[in-house]
Amino acid sequence: MRKTIAVTGATGHVGANLIRLLADKGFKVKVLVRRSSEALKGVPVEIVDGDLFDKAGLEKLCQQADVVIHVAALISIGGTSEKALYDVNVTGTQNIIQACERTGVPRLIHFSSVDAFQMNGFDEKVDENTLLDLNSKVPYKKTKALAEEMVMEAAGSQLEVVVLSPAAILGPNDNKPSLTGQMMMQMYQGRLPVIVPGGYYWVDVRDVCDVAVKAIDSGSSGQKYILAGEWVSLAQLASIIQQLSPHKVLRAVIPFWMGYAGIPFTTLYSAITQTRPLYTRDSLDILRTGSGFMSWDKAKADFGFNPRPITDTVADAINWYKNQNWIR
Repeated sequence: MRKTIAVTGATGHVGANLIRLLADKGFKVKVLVRRSSEALKGVPVEIVDGDLFDKAGLEKLCQQADVVIHVAALISIGGTSEKALYDVNVTGTQNIIQACERTGVPRLIHFSSVDAFQMNGFDEKVDENTLLDLNSKVPYKKTKALAEEMVMEAAGSQLEVVVLSPAAILGPNDNKPSLTGQMMMQMYQGRLPVIVPGGYYWVDVRDVCDVAVKAIDSGSSGQKYILAGEWVSLAQLASIIQQLSPHKVLRAVIPFWMGYAGIPFTTLYSAITQTRPLYTRDSLDILRTGSGFMSWDKAKADFGFNPRPITDTVADAINWYKNQNWIR
């Protein structure tokens, strides 16, 4: 009998790729959604109306599910209230755990983030034993850390738990689009000509989803797995995109202090244009303090995680955005 997999966050970047892979692998897929989305188009899924605060909807999602994959989260690098982040990322996760326990779901796969870990600079190594940043001044980091701690504490004889911690995710089927997708499109069109010196680990959404599917039957309960691909600076990312773009992608790399000084202007511009700012104090803090040495050896050993080159990921993502007529 084929397994039933319940998914939250199915209309997001990871979710849209994940439900397609699950369906292709022959699983029965149930998804929790508030409203219909292009992300669900053409995918054979059972739709459950509701959200992370609808306990009846959550129980309906979890009933007869062999595994729940909790992807839904509020991702923010500034401009979102800490209360909103806490409600979705922490309280929403608590509601998922309780729904799993009430309905007897045997296994929960929780999507956390490498941002949940404490990081103090480029030279500091980060692996699964790194402490969670439970008191971070960056609300997104703090709420993801609190949610991960809660999930790990729920692991026991009645509920197996596996935590996946991806880095910044890139790739196709990015319907909303994501913050990283917006950044790539702005770079491609030459609308983000000034960047700061930092960088980040980037990973392909399809490689992340491949691990999530393998975690349905593999991976020990109570374990977490970092899913990081390559560390690439923003300047290097711009250079990769330049090979694909007819526009002038990058004009200058400015020091961090100048980036911080420009926050009021980028905030005002975003308010006028009704767009989300890519440069905020939170995003600059993450870039400035992020680790350049993240280990994904554990995921490689347990799941065969072998992330593809970032050049392939960027090319596939740009082609997908082009096919949506979002960039030219």
